[in-house]
Amino acid sequence: MDPRDNTTVEAIDSSASIRVITHNIRYATESPFKGEERWPVRCPRLCSELVFNSTSIPETFICPQEVLHSQLVDVSNSLNESVSGGEWRFIGVGRDDGEKAGEYSPIFYRPSIFHLKKWRTVWLSETPEKPSKGWDAASIRIVTVGLFQHCATGKDVLVMNTHFDNQGVRSREESAKLILNLIDSETKSKDFSAVLVAGDFNSPVDDAAYQVMTAPESSMEDIGVKIPKGRQYGNEITFTSFGHVDNTPARIDFIFARKRDCLRYVTYAVLANRFDDEVYLLDHRACVADLQLVN
Repeated sequence: MDPRDNTTVEAIDSSASIRVITHNIRYATESPFKGEERWPVRCPRLCSELVFNSTSIPETFICPQEVLHSQLVDVSNSLNESVSGGEWRFIGVGRDDGEKAGEYSPIFYRPSIFHLKKWRTVWLSETPEKPSKGWDAASIRIVTVGLFQHCATGKDVLVMNTHFDNQGVRSREESAKLILNLIDSETKSKDFSAVLVAGDFNSPVDDAAYQVMTAPESSMEDIGVKIPKGRQYGNEITFTSFGHVDNTPARIDFIFARKRDCLRYVTYAVLANRFDDEVYLLDHRACVADLQLVN
């Protein structure tokens, strides 16, 4: 039986669970769009979302995008002010200089749950080892790569967080190929129990990048379409804009998993990004996948 199709979830060992949250948090601009509040207004709302959705499940990876260094500090401080679940750490660098300049695509994790074995940043370009802009991209783009060991089971998990270019069609397609090649190279000599890729791909399902990621020959698949509808919650659209500028809703944020892994897809959700106060937390909605490592 394919473990992904097993709908009996009551007997699952919670010690082997994984939650993945991906959310483009919108960088802290000084020139907000119409309908967009500045970061000091959005920050407590966004941080509350992340704390709420990671407190009851300590085995959570949080993968945000468009994170400036000041925002990284705010999110980290907020997560660590929450007493439940243990201390948080992150991996990642600013994309512009490999240090603190420009946007991060970090991975937040709890070291009491996942032991970090190694990590690196790869630039989505023809020169992936250094800060660089690739192909027809309008901006420098990166993928953060972390190799973790699940402390309770000893299982190794490869996690990636990325943000593809919003303008370069070729850049997105080549970035998808680069990530698939990267997965092949990272897993060639190492047995991973799970390989997970999360992020804002700026790629609707009919775009070349998504087609590359989900092609029959690809090692990865889109959890959001593989899990049964009865175990999905919330929206389908992940990009909403702030209601005025660039107001074309689209499904462009995804969580991918490796096809052959022993993972059970438990639930999947696309969360709301605006509530009764009518304030958009940000112009994307969070995607959340609950998974189980199985033998």
